[in-house]
Amino acid sequence: MNDGHPIPANSPSPAPVSGSAAIAVARLVKAYKTSRAVDDISFRIAPSSITGLLGGNGAGKTTTIAIIMGLVLPTSGTVEVLGHPMPAESGEVLGRMNFESPYVDMPMRLTVRQNLNVFGRLYAVENLKERIAQLASDLDLNEFIDRPAGKLSAGQKTRVALAKALINQPELLLLDEPTASLDPDTADWIRNHLDRYRRERGATILLASHNMQEVERLCDRVIIMKRGRIVDDDSTAGILARYNRSNLEEVFLDVARGRSQVERI
Repeated sequence: MNDGHPIPANSPSPAPVSGSAAIAVARLVKAYKTSRAVDDISFRIAPSSITGLLGGNGAGKTTTIAIIMGLVLPTSGTVEVLGHPMPAESGEVLGRMNFESPYVDMPMRLTVRQNLNVFGRLYAVENLKERIAQLASDLDLNEFIDRPAGKLSAGQKTRVALAKALINQPELLLLDEPTASLDPDTADWIRNHLDRYRRERGATILLASHNMQEVERLCDRVIIMKRGRIVDDDSTAGILARYNRSNLEEVFLDVARGRSQVERI
């Protein structure tokens, strides 16, 4: 839902999300001295859905996620997460959400188990020992759970980061390039686990990614940003049909290069 923001010509806005929203963003702006990282965007994300947030470098994806998490204050506009305004009522929701990115390193000298213990205590996870054992089994961590985090491979670090993100069994999971730099087999394994977690827990996932195949596979809906604004917002099938393209990578290139609908068709 773009609420009047520009989308490609003749593009219908997706139907509004009815009822409660896991995330509700309205007229959101984040301005810096010479630019707007986020420029008057609005959208609502339904509970138990997976939404892809796409855009090139500098499109505003990371800033949007940071504002949703309450880490960055908006210049104007509002954000509600799980029914609570952010950051005013962040204390009501931070324990019900979590974040994962391969670009955020854990303390390198601590073992995997020690890292998970720290994060579990921060989230006041009950039966923490049992929860870590369950995650170690689910995410195949046992072989290296007592190894320092700094000694792990990229794939192992990603699985640990996912374990950290799931330690509190969040209702809302925010992901920034969750399978970046992974081999296809490990990336596929991570995607399967995320989809299974969403289905079993009824969780909501907001996924920022440059991997178009990943987005096509996982996401019910795609929001495309460029220069801080939403330029399209629809189901994956709807966007592919509107851009007359066979895959999202082609759509991404069209948007990034500013090709018109006439050129696309």
